[in-house]
Amino acid sequence: MLQEFKDFIAKGNVMDMAVGIIIGAAFTAIVTSLVDDLVNPIISLFMGGIDFSGLGVALGDGPDAAVFAYGNFIMALINFLIIAFVVFMLVKMVNRVKAAEEEAPEEPAGPTQEDLLTEIRDALKAR
Repeated sequence: MLQEFKDFIAKGNVMDMAVGIIIGAAFTAIVTSLVDDLVNPIISLFMGGIDFSGLGVALGDGPDAAVFAYGNFIMALINFLIIAFVVFMLVKMVNRVKAAEEEAPEEPAGPTQEDLLTEIRDALKAR
């Protein structure tokens, strides 16, 4: 069973997926910073200083009341839209590169080893 697990982990698809998840987590941190540090201040500037992450409605009285924090949801939605757009652009670029590779004319194949040996044999016979 251990060998089967090793074989499963060593397959290319699993390794590709693991790399994708790690890169995705790092990319999410970058996008979160982009939204929190760059996009939010610009939106706040146009909205009169409103910070979406602080928006919410208290669902009761007192300091321990639950808060319906719809501002955090708005920020998560903005993060998602930015991430989805960047992923869309990456997929579009990869598809364009793949299409260009498929359309590129193939280089003519050189002579095979057998062709070269035949030419050498014929040249030696002609002497």
